[in-house]
Formats: sequence, C-alpha cells, structure tokens
Amino acid sequence: MRAALLAAALVPVVALAQELEPRAYSNAPVGTTFAIAGYTRLSGDVLPSPALAAIDVDARVNVYTLGYARFHDLFGRTASFTLVAPYIESDLHGAVGEKSGSIHRSGIGDLNLRGAINLFGHPALSPQEFAKRRDALSAGASLNIQAPTGQYVSSRLINVGTNRWAFKPDVGLSYPIGNWFTEAAAGIWFFTDNDDFFGGHRRSQESLNVYQLHVGYQFRPGLWLAADYGRYIGGRTSIDGAANDDEQHNSRIGLALSLPVGHGWSTKLAASKGTVVRVGGDYRIFSVAVQYRWFD
Repeated sequence: MRAALLAAALVPVVALAQELEPRAYSNAPVGTTFAIAGYTRLSGDVLPSPALAAIDVDARVNVYTLGYARFHDLFGRTASFTLVAPYIESDLHGAVGEKSGSIHRSGIGDLNLRGAINLFGHPALSPQEFAKRRDALSAGASLNIQAPTGQYVSSRLINVGTNRWAFKPDVGLSYPIGNWFTEAAAGIWFFTDNDDFFGGHRRSQESLNVYQLHVGYQFRPGLWLAADYGRYIGGRTSIDGAANDDEQHNSRIGLALSLPVGHGWSTKLAASKGTVVRVGGDYRIFSVAVQYRWFD
C-alpha cells in the first residue's frame, strides 16, 4: 500500500492544476488565429502525504508545447477554441527510508482542449470594430478537456500520460480600471478513473476546486505585467476504493510578463512558486511562450 500511495502522489508528474493563467478571458477580433510554442520547467519536491514523512521525492520536469487558438463568432458573442499538445521529459529521484533510486520518463503528454465564450461585455467584432471599442467589465465561461492521449504503460509506477479523462468547467470575471486590469476565475476539475493503474488497479480522484486572482497593468497593447494567485482545494485520491491522505489545500503566487517583439509576434514569460503546499508538487515553475497572431 505504501508504494501505491507514493504512486498516487506522483502520477501525473506534471500537476495540471498548478496553472496560473492571467487574461484567460481576454478578447480578440473574430477571425484572429494564434500559433503558439512554449517551454515550461518545473522543479521541486513532491509531497506524497503528511503521514509518509519517510518518503523524499524530487522532480525535474521539462514540458514542450505546441498550441493553436482561434477566435470566432458564437451567437453574437466572442468565443475561442484552443488546442495544446505537450511533450514531456521528467527526471525523478526518490528515497524511501534508506533506499533510493532515479527514474527518467519522456514522451507525448495528454492533449488539452479548451473552448470559451464571453457571457457579457465582449460582443463579436471585426478587427476594425475591435480597434475602436474600449475594454469593459466582462465575464466568460469555458470548458477544459484533458484527453488520455499521452504515453502510458500500466506496468510502470510513473508515467507521462494519465490514462484518464479530466474536465474543468470554469467561469471568469474581468474588470478594467484605466490601464489596470483585475480578474477572478473559479473552476472545478473532474476526473474519470484510471482502471489500469500499475498492473490493473483502479485509481480514482475526487474533484479539485481551482480559484485564481490576477491584477495587472497594461503599458501599451501587447505589453503588460500581472501578479497572480491560485488556490487549490480537494483532489483526494484512492486506490481500489481505499482513500489516501492526500487532499490538497495548496496555494501559489506568480508573475507574468507579455512583450510584443515584432509585427504579429509576442512572447510571454511567467514564474510561480508554492506558498502553501500540503501535498502534491511543491514546484518552482518557469515558462516562456512565443506566439504569432494573424487575421483572416
């Protein structure tokens, strides 16, 4: 059971709930398309459970992503569709008592899809109309889907893929104040079971609540800086119906900077760290993304 508890804390290595995403509900003209390439580095301790103090695990994870996003008109409101495909390389070093070992894993990760729609404040506009309109109080809703497309071998304790589906409905509110912007979002991750976990066991996970707050300043179009806060509650796991003591009550803080680097090109730098981590990955996260934007 100890091995199963450790595995439950480590799979997947990349904690999908630790994202901090300012301007997730930002607006763009109808027909805008983005091509995105990104790199994320996660490093730090993995905390399996307060009851398992004898287990010491350290992780170094590199995530390379390619993404596509497009804005369109849906019932007169701004809507968007995003697809992100990751490739993951991870190195873990762990010790249980006096025994230690290392594991390397690499491969294609689980595909992530997101659909979002503005509920009020952002009607669907052409590029010409969009350029004339001032930003306003707005709200949106989205659905994230993580598909089990990643590399997965059931005989392995640690895998790149999760062998399960995950869904996160989410709502967000954005309020501009001059050049400042404030945002709040709340969502819930729901997980299906992994019925082939480590040789045929069933791994389940309860829903995980995710809350985010962002405050930022836009110096000019495309150039902005944001401070971020995230709170994560729930997500307790079980193996074959036996519950683990790994419910999350974690929080993170971070900074994100967006920089225009040429006509249609921009880059985003982001860094975050855990402030309260009861269980899961106590990661220091750094990411950089480059995107190219064009209009129909």
